[in-house]
Amino acid sequence: MRVLIAGASGLIGDALTARLRTSGHEVRKLVRRQPHKPDEQRWDPPAGEIAAGALDGVDAVVNLCGAPLLPGRWSAARKQVLLDSRVEPTEVLAEAVSEHGIPVLVNASAVGYYGNPGSSVVDESTPAGDGFLAGLCTAWENATAAAKDARVVSVRTGLVLARKGGLLSTLRPLFQLALGGRLGDGKQYMPWISLDDEVSALCFALGNDSLSGPVNLSGPQPVTNIEFTKAFGRALHRPAPWWVPGFAMKIALGQAAEEMALFGQRAVPRALEKAGFEFRHPTIESALAAAT
Repeated sequence: MRVLIAGASGLIGDALTARLRTSGHEVRKLVRRQPHKPDEQRWDPPAGEIAAGALDGVDAVVNLCGAPLLPGRWSAARKQVLLDSRVEPTEVLAEAVSEHGIPVLVNASAVGYYGNPGSSVVDESTPAGDGFLAGLCTAWENATAAAKDARVVSVRTGLVLARKGGLLSTLRPLFQLALGGRLGDGKQYMPWISLDDEVSALCFALGNDSLSGPVNLSGPQPVTNIEFTKAFGRALHRPAPWWVPGFAMKIALGQAAEEMALFGQRAVPRALEKAGFEFRHPTIESALAAAT
């Protein structure tokens, strides 16, 4: 299989590229700078341009583009950056997929689509929630509309747990100093997934014709923030006795803190499991063991 990846330099894109190549597939990368390697092709999403020949012979496109949601407050200008960095590239790729007759588009999204459903279990049939992130994810997924003849998979990813990068790279130094603790009341759910399973699920989505539409990429056993905090402390053999008040986080980061840390989604991977996907790390303990 020949796969074209946008956003290949990030945590997930880099791991996916390595896995696909190890499995014998060819990977091409879209880059916004001048290409330096034979596997790179230049594109300019704001201009709607992709280098001639970049999509020739391509069997599938994976779009992982998106500016980081954190750190920092979500000012009106920052929200526009977050929206543009997702919707614009997706629209360009969806049109290219349609124009070139590429059969598969796997497009990034996030469990933030569900807003803040509390302790209710959410799966791919659950409608969009409220808030900026829910609206962002909805626009992101809708931007694939031009690829109407392709099998489009919108992968709603949870919190990716990796040895290097991602959420744990921020939390690990604090926990190692015994400064870890719950956020707010700690009852909000954290839909986690190991990096290994994230990449395996993406490969599964690329090759499984039964998968289309929204697919939750999250572990089968979501945990609350309190449960995650205790499990990570145990994995690092450190106590995690502290508490960060919700109001303090809102003062520091405003809406970003509320939707990224105090909101939660008890998301389950119903579509993946129905299609026969098997998690290598089905519990938070096994996922953290692989990442520490």
